[in-house]
Amino acid sequence: MNLDHVFVCGSPALDFAATLRARRSARFEMFVTPERLGAWYLESGTVDAITPGRDSDVRQAKAVREAVYELVTACRLGEEFEDHALAVVNDAARKPSATPQLTRTGRRTEATPEQALSTVARLAVELLSGPDVPLLKECGNPECTRVYIDRSHGMRRQWCGMDSCGNKIKAAAYRARKKSAHAASAR
Repeated sequence: MNLDHVFVCGSPALDFAATLRARRSARFEMFVTPERLGAWYLESGTVDAITPGRDSDVRQAKAVREAVYELVTACRLGEEFEDHALAVVNDAARKPSATPQLTRTGRRTEATPEQALSTVARLAVELLSGPDVPLLKECGNPECTRVYIDRSHGMRRQWCGMDSCGNKIKAAAYRARKKSAHAASAR
């Protein structure tokens, strides 16, 4: 079940925070049902199998997502963390997380929604206390609010992803140049 989740941020915690898209404008919510939340956990590779979730799991995931986004934004801007956001993420991270198991065919991670959320919260803790903090950047597309890890040479990456934002911005700039050139030649 592919729900067009996008994983371009360089960290599952950042991709999780990006599931509320276009925060400054249209605000497109990816977690509208327990099934969509479960699909994100599967598609992100956080788990291989997940038990069915409830609406309360979605509410909790949204609360953790918003706290992660707030902490990432504060970190990126060099601001102090807010106590409430810290408490939400740390509370989720304290709960038992998904535990991989070795099977006859390889590694398999089965989890409840709460365990999967704990895993994501722990990944956020690791990210926000680790060496990638100076590499956090927000997408250059004014409509996009994804934060990503810029590991490009010289840290010159401008967009969360070429397919999701970069091509759109480049195509719009090209159309604007063509229109401007056409208007100038018509004078």
